Amino acid sequence: RAGVVRKPSREQNKVGLPKNLRQFVLLPGIARKQYKMLVDNQPAFLKESEESVFNAYLPGKDKTMGVIACGLAFNYLMENFPERDINYPVVKVQQYPLPEKHIRRLYEECDSILVLEDGYPIVEEMVKGFLNLGKPIKGRLDGTIPRTGELNPNIVGAGLGFVQDETLDIPSLVAARPPSLCKGCSHIDSFTALNEVLEMYGRGRVFSDIGCYTLSALPPYESINSCVDMGASITMAKGAADAGLVPAIAVIGDSTFTHSGMTGLLDAVNDKSNITVIILDNSTTGMTGGQPSSALGKIEDICKGLGVEEDHIRVLKPLRKHHEENVQIMKEEVEYNGVSVVIPRRECIQTLNKRMRDKFKEKAKAAGK
Repeated sequence: RAGVVRKPSREQNKVGLPKNLRQFVLLPGIARKQYKMLVDNQPAFLKESEESVFNAYLPGKDKTMGVIACGLAFNYLMENFPERDINYPVVKVQQYPLPEKHIRRLYEECDSILVLEDGYPIVEEMVKGFLNLGKPIKGRLDGTIPRTGELNPNIVGAGLGFVQDETLDIPSLVAARPPSLCKGCSHIDSFTALNEVLEMYGRGRVFSDIGCYTLSALPPYESINSCVDMGASITMAKGAADAGLVPAIAVIGDSTFTHSGMTGLLDAVNDKSNITVIILDNSTTGMTGGQPSSALGKIEDICKGLGVEEDHIRVLKPLRKHHEENVQIMKEEVEYNGVSVVIPRRECIQTLNKRMRDKFKEKAKAAGK
């Protein structure tokens, strides 16, 4: 849908050390000098932005409104003018800092300004800041563009004052398909057991990390109560436990644990916090495509090395036939007054299926089929 021209390949950049070997040493005395250097370079950055081919002032005859279109918003703007016959002056912004001369010219020539940008109204606020001399500046802040949500050509068209076609009703026959854990996912059995343990305590005490297991926040499980960033599960559970929440439970994946969870567990051990950490070990990095996990075969030793008592590092097999046993193990560790770790271990259903398919193909190839 767009004219794409392939450019010739160029050589890879050569690896080299920075000219200033203290560039990234942020001691106060060095940082102050680096900041002054940055400020001194700002006029050059602005000049480059003003002259950049990625920023442009596009003249128009209808001066009742000027448009500032940032990034993808420019494409949405032009989709409302398929013949490229837009009458309004437009400042196209594809590089920062903002091209102030273009924007000042637009402001001086037009009766009002419409700012089109995806996400937060950053440019709109900046323009209001240095140009708010009485002319209307429209965008997300005044409701011309919806304050939340992504832009699309229809929203941009409505902001321009165009009458929009009625949207088509979605047929009721199309069933809702919310995201869910895979059929046969090992996490399902883990969360089923955890929910049963929590029946005596109530919900609102399970802190999760980021991974496919975060989908357990949705029905029918609704097991977890937070998802902030990688590693936050253990540190949030620790903070809750130290504040008096009993029990406080963290849920984290095996690969995420080695990426961002170990320091939180060490901190909990050091402070003797009363938390239970459930490390869901599916032996892969499931959410991003099944890459090998650096935690493979090491989780118990890592937890021991961080100071978790060996008697309170429990490994279980999340299968329906082991449900009662798994519930009992989780219950015992949740009741333990200290740091405990439960490791439900079963291979990701997706990597298992792939491994079995590859094995079948190899067997068929060996048989000459």
